[in-house]
Amino acid sequence: MTIATWNGRELARSDDTIIVEGNHYFPPESIDRQYFEGSDTHTMCGWKGKASYYTVAVDGTANADAAWYYPEPLAAAENIKNYVAFWHGVEVSEG
Repeated sequence: MTIATWNGRELARSDDTIIVEGNHYFPPESIDRQYFEGSDTHTMCGWKGKASYYTVAVDGTANADAAWYYPEPLAAAENIKNYVAFWHGVEVSEG
């Protein structure tokens, strides 16, 4: 089981994450949507495509762009379409 937590709250939990470049990508149905807000931020990856971001918000504290996903990945990354990965202090642990 892999769990993502931030600011004392569980953001996601799954035994079906996909590890890409050292990051756990969580299936979209495994995230607790109450902690996610849309963001206008986008970045490009040469082989995965255009990433979109979420701001994680817990108890009135926001962690801007702390989660990302690929809504329309390039063919090489099709297996992580809409899967969510984390950074900016979000703790991802296996247990």
